[in-house]
Amino acid sequence: MEIPEGDPTSPTALEALHPLAVSEVEVTSSLRHREAYTQRGLHTVLWHEPTGDVESLPAAIVACGGAMGGLLGPGHGLYQRLGDRWAARGVRFLRVGYREPNNLDLCAHDLAVGVELARDAGAERVVVMGHSFGGAVAIRAAVVMTGSVAGVVTFATQSGGCEVAGALAGRPLLLFHGDRDEILPMEASEVVHAIAGAGELVTLEGDGHLLAKSDDTITERLDQWLPSVLRVTDS
Repeated sequence: MEIPEGDPTSPTALEALHPLAVSEVEVTSSLRHREAYTQRGLHTVLWHEPTGDVESLPAAIVACGGAMGGLLGPGHGLYQRLGDRWAARGVRFLRVGYREPNNLDLCAHDLAVGVELARDAGAERVVVMGHSFGGAVAIRAAVVMTGSVAGVVTFATQSGGCEVAGALAGRPLLLFHGDRDEILPMEASEVVHAIAGAGELVTLEGDGHLLAKSDDTITERLDQWLPSVLRVTDS
């Protein structure tokens, strides 16, 4: 649903968060930590920002974790790696921590807040990504944020909660899944891919649910896929 600007009966995701207080600190010159205290819990964002002579581009990536939350993502801290990598190219990277992990609607709201923060900072196109349960979170946020979210990436996604994937309406979708996933079978991503009716499913051979063997493969495929979706020059 598109939310009219200035309509008090249709608050934005940020307004609907109803923060009691917000605190932010610069961890390094390229990483900020933002916390919003709410009546439903703590909303956290780790924000990778271009620094130095790097031009900030009108694009961002907003990522979320699985059913237990977390900010590192799959693999060996893949989100930290991607955040450093893409901020160095001028693309903001936000890692969102849930107020209530495993609450699908609330977590989708939390991710939408991250998208709005990125948009307010100048991003005209945003890619959302999520691991496991977070795949459903990313798809649900994308479906209702048609004006901001340009594409979706999932890592070992569940299929539950992704029944709405057809409403992506052909927007770019990239799914990664290990063929030795011990928690969610490969068929989960295949189902989501079929519902969406578009996109690309990448099989990570020999890898399990945490995708611990595929950091390099994922990073390299995203290097190829993200520039065109975000409409940025790959340097």
